[in-house]
Parts: sequence; C-alpha cells; structure tokens
Amino acid sequence: MKTGMTCLAALMAMTGAAAADIKIGATLSETGPAGALGDPQAKTLKLLIEEINAAGGINGEKISLVVYDDGGDPNKARTFATRLVEEDEVNAVIGGTTSGTSMAIIPVVEEAEIPFISLAGAIEIIDPVKHWVFKTPHTDRMACAKIFEDMKKRGITKIGMISSTDGFGSSMRKQCLGIVNEYGIEVLADENYGPQDADMTPQLTNIRGKDGIQAILNPGFGQGAAVVTRNVVQLGIKIPLYESHGVASQGYIDLAGPEASEGVRLPGTALLVGDLLGDSDPQKPVVAAYKTLFEGATGAPVGTFGGYAHDAVRILADAIKRAGSAEPKAIRDAIETTKGLVGTTGTVTMSPQDHLGFDLSAFKMLEIRKGHWTIVE
Repeated sequence: MKTGMTCLAALMAMTGAAAADIKIGATLSETGPAGALGDPQAKTLKLLIEEINAAGGINGEKISLVVYDDGGDPNKARTFATRLVEEDEVNAVIGGTTSGTSMAIIPVVEEAEIPFISLAGAIEIIDPVKHWVFKTPHTDRMACAKIFEDMKKRGITKIGMISSTDGFGSSMRKQCLGIVNEYGIEVLADENYGPQDADMTPQLTNIRGKDGIQAILNPGFGQGAAVVTRNVVQLGIKIPLYESHGVASQGYIDLAGPEASEGVRLPGTALLVGDLLGDSDPQKPVVAAYKTLFEGATGAPVGTFGGYAHDAVRILADAIKRAGSAEPKAIRDAIETTKGLVGTTGTVTMSPQDHLGFDLSAFKMLEIRKGHWTIVE
C-alpha cells in the first residue's frame, strides 16, 4: 500500500509543482474499502492537471497538485485536510471520496476559508448550504427519488431494503425512508449489513420471507453491494433488484458477475452510456473526451467516480479563469456563479442557494444487460 507521502511525491513530480502558481489539494480514498472509487479519482485529477498545464495553464499560470491517500478513514481525511491548508497552503481542495471523509474535511476548510468540492453523495454535504462547500455527485436523496420514480412506473408498491451501515449507506437509507411515502411505496423489510460483511443471505432470507415484497433496494457501494447482488441470485430471488448510484461503474459488474447483475437497475450518469447518447446531447463530446483521455492513459474503463473528479477540476478551472485570480475567496465566489458548465454528471448552474447545480433530470435510469449498461428511458 502506498502511503500518502509517496502519492504526494509522485503526483507533484509529474505535475511540475515547483514551477506552479496555483496549488490544488486533494485527500482521496485511493486505498481501503472505497479504493475502487478513489483510485480513478486520483488518476483523473493528475491527468486533467497535466492536460491543463500542457495547454498553458489557467490565465498563464501552471497548477500543482498535492494528493494524500486517506484510505477512507475520516480521521486521516481531517488530518490531511489540515495539512493541505496549513502546510501546503493550497488555493482549493477537491476530495472526500466518501460521505464520511467529506464530512470530516468540511470543518477544516470552513475554518480556513478555502473552497472545497466534494466527490461524495450525501445530501448533508451541501444541505443546508455551506459557504465554502460544493459537490459534484447527485445527492443520495436524488438517487432515491429516481429509483422510486422508476418503481412507480413499474407498478411496484411494496419493497424490502438492505442497506450498508457505512456513511454512504446510512445516509441514503435515511433519505429513501424520508421520501418513499411520497411515491405510494411501502417498505415492508429494512435490513442492514456492515461494509466488510461477506455474506448477506440471512438478511435477504428475512426479506424473502415477507409477503408481498415486489422489489429490493440496496443503498450501498463497493464490494458489499456486489455481495448482495450475488446472494440475491444464489437464494433464487426473482424480484427486481435496485442498487444505488454508488455502484455505477464497470467494477461493480465485474465483482457481482454479468449473470448475477443481469437486469439490475440503478440511477447513473451519462458517462456510463456515452455511446448511446444522441449526437445533439451536449454531454456527448465531454464524455467522449474524458473517456479517451482516461482509458488511453490507464487502460482501464472510465467510470462514474472518476467523472466526479473530472467535473470538480473543470468547475474549479472555469472558476479560476473567470475570477482572474487564484485567491480562495475569488475562487469560491466564481464557483457559486458557475452557469451552464457541461460535465460528465450533468450541466452545472450554481447559485447561493444551490451548491450542487443540477436537478433530477441529470440522472439516467440504467439497467445492466449482458454485462453492459443500457438506458431504461
């Protein structure tokens, strides 16, 4: 396992830190339970900063990138965030791969008055609005709404839930339970599992034992979600399975297996179905450019989580360019006035009341067919 300092040295060497005028910091979960999310995020940051610098930087100033690997540990994330603002003296921070690490970073950046763009899903990150805090992923509440909309269209009115007890799963479970009644849907079973659990058959057996359940919803991410998917098939459960946007990557299909994941539905971004977008879709060229850059450099398939990092860099670069300054306050103010910026996750228009910048229409309902993503709508 590489250490945060090893990662820092490598990335600074590759991005030409010594000659840079703008310094961007990041604390990401490159390793640990959320490593499948944080690793492509770190790679994406490096690639995009290299691309921007090769094109002359922003307003003629080059960018350096300082990255630490928090391993998904909120305490480490807080420590690294403190180091970024106090020792590295960064102009802005990107990161918080998970909701837990993002929430740990927030008090640090707020006290230091440094703009922060989170890459995590919990609605609490930006609701209520926090002056210095923004984020790129759809909120977990939006994911719940998208799923329940689809269930309603299919005539599903009674479901079972099995949620991860980590920060992401706990937050999404809470949000789903908070709005489920608005869609005329009843939760008949509410089970949970730990992020390191390797078998969820007891919980799924309990769900199967409840009469009338028409679908299962799993708010979770990473290996746990893949285990749930495999266990559903192993138990012979035939009702629809919905996963969260936290598994919107090829890695989930690979972990669960194409057969087990067949027919699974979840809300996702345009990035996963770029080839299926219409030629007039403004996201198509953005998605294609990122896909070419990332896959050409890494040999790995592009994914939603790297896309969150992509959008964070583009938002930050656009803000610095418009502000004509890399001063933290100028960057923050410019981020808040972002308008019509097309990213991989949606078209972003921020405001003092909205530090996410897009609505439910930015989500697409996806279904896995023969190991590939397809668009339901």
